[in-house]
Amino acid sequence: MRNDRYRVEDRTLTPSRIAGRYNNFYEFTTDKAAVARLASGLTIDPWTIEIGGLVQKPFQIGFEDLVKKFPLEERIYRLRCVEAWSMVVPWVGFPFAKFIEFCAPLSSAKYVRFMSFYRPQEAVGQREQDYPWPYYEGLRLDEAMNELTLMTTGIYGKPLPRQHGAPLRLIVPWKYGYKSPKSIAKIDFVAEQPRTFWNDLGPTEYSFLSNVDPDVPHPRWSQMTERDIGTDMRIPTLKFNGYSEFVASLYA
Repeated sequence: MRNDRYRVEDRTLTPSRIAGRYNNFYEFTTDKAAVARLASGLTIDPWTIEIGGLVQKPFQIGFEDLVKKFPLEERIYRLRCVEAWSMVVPWVGFPFAKFIEFCAPLSSAKYVRFMSFYRPQEAVGQREQDYPWPYYEGLRLDEAMNELTLMTTGIYGKPLPRQHGAPLRLIVPWKYGYKSPKSIAKIDFVAEQPRTFWNDLGPTEYSFLSNVDPDVPHPRWSQMTERDIGTDMRIPTLKFNGYSEFVASLYA
């Protein structure tokens, strides 16, 4: 069922064929158009998610068991890449705040840390690219609890394809796309701000917060505008990617 609270009225939906052939997933390749082909061999069934850190009881849960615990809904969100391109797509998932409640974190938990898979035998980029695999990201707990933050299991009314981060991906639509980790295998609740993949690799280019902000340029390009990959039009970038009413208070 579509949740119409989260509408994108100023943009058209990106065609699925375009969104599915323009993906960043360095575990497989830096070539966006080749991700879908190279990711097709990733084993996603079975898939187990490990929950640990500052929780009442660490546990593991299979993907199929997890999705049975939460009603799914569709939300149309903008997705803005730090590379100054964007798309508008209908994600399917459930509020991450509900998942946090399910995990029962301790009061000492202030951040959430995410880790993706590490399977170099299936992911050629993990074999050939010298990055600190597996991918790792993090959010403040209040960001993770925000109503926009979506644990995502599908797109365009179908289960997530591998190139979009199957079987389980987080979507944080007011931040640049790399803050929405794909193919999540481990989630930890922690007291201190966790290190993150791109901030470690380029601390002057990728901050921990990484909120979409047209007034804060990337060191190598402007963030004032973006290219809509569905229309190929150059459009103005909105602060917080157009979600100020939901998240501006987090940073006041």
